[in-house]
Amino acid sequence: MQSLPRLLFIGIAGLALAAPVASQRADDQILPKSIELQRQAKDLISAGKFEQAEDLLETALAVDPRNRGAFVDIARVAERQHLFGKAILMTSKALLIDPNDADAISVQGEAMVEMGATARAQANLQKLQAICGAKGCPQAAQLSSAISRGPTTVASAKAPDVPKKN
Repeated sequence: MQSLPRLLFIGIAGLALAAPVASQRADDQILPKSIELQRQAKDLISAGKFEQAEDLLETALAVDPRNRGAFVDIARVAERQHLFGKAILMTSKALLIDPNDADAISVQGEAMVEMGATARAQANLQKLQAICGAKGCPQAAQLSSAISRGPTTVASAKAPDVPKKN
């Protein structure tokens, strides 16, 4: 009789510990609502409505914080708005979820080029080349092109030789 309460307790404890594990989703399984919001945001990006797109992408991340594609898309919006520090931050968050995300590495490298951190962008290119292997990938070609092109923003413009007079 004394073993019955112990067995019952062990059984209930086993069920309690196993229940949360059984209900968890796989890391690559993003909630469909988050993916739908991300798709809508991409449509807005292509229409040039960056602020509305960013709002949708942030909502997609609120729905499912593991949606690394939404982080990358926010970084792309930030790049178009010349917010390169924000682009690097968002791609860093995507790379925490998947360190081998070629899109995140490429977008991050392009933002680094725009900020003048060509050496760090070159390191991203080497990482991309290692991930893609001999077959190559479009992200590596895109980053390589950005590195060879150099910064294109106003921040890279040369200051005038003669200061302005009032």
